[in-house]
This record gives sequence, structure tokens and C-alpha cells, in this order.
Amino acid sequence: VQLQASGGGLVQAGGSLRLSCAASGDFHSISTMGWYRQAPGKEREMVARVLRNGEEDYAAAVKDRSTVARDTAANTVILSMNRLKPEDTAVYFCNADGFLHGKGWSPGRYFASWGKGTQVTVSS
Repeated sequence: VQLQASGGGLVQAGGSLRLSCAASGDFHSISTMGWYRQAPGKEREMVARVLRNGEEDYAAAVKDRSTVARDTAANTVILSMNRLKPEDTAVYFCNADGFLHGKGWSPGRYFASWGKGTQVTVSS
């Protein structure tokens, strides 16, 4: 399963960004799809994601200024963030997990995939 991300770049503090991600390949279904980020010297952390039941999950640091939207039919997820801060600077990664094809119409093996990452730099 391949994840292709777009968006990101250099943004001024207080500005906004929009990151898009599309999943492609041969799979049965996607369970969770969303975004993570990794700042220099820090561990990768979840930013926002949409669970299988449609529930949205946000990191506390972005919850009041972010929206994550998923198109289940198109296998895409979009992250919109506003009021950006320098501490939002990081490489942002798209993530998806789910199931490959099994026998017949049944789900098969579990998969988890990462996109290549896109740099977001917020200047003060």
C-alpha cells in the first residue's frame, strides 16, 4: 500500500497549512488513516487521525486549531491546521493501516504503511 502526500513547505507563524494524502495499491480496507509528525531530536507523534468508525482523534497540542477529514471511498485524508506556531515545524508523515485481501471478499493480512514525509517549517 502506497501513501502519496502533498502540501507542506514554509509557512509564517499564524498562517495555515493543508496536507493531503492518498492511498493506492491493492488492499481490502483501511481502518485508520491520519497524520504524524517528527521534529528534530524528538520522537514521532500522532497529530490527527480518523478511526475506522469515523471518530476523529487529535493531539492536545493541535486539537483546537486543526481539522482532519477522510474520504473513505477515495482513500484520502486531509489535514488542515491554522494558527501555526514555530513548534509545529516538523516532518509530517501520512499513515494508514488496515487489511490486505484475503480469501474471497474477506480481509486478509494486516498492514501499516507510512508515506515518505513532507517538511513543514513555520517561521516566527
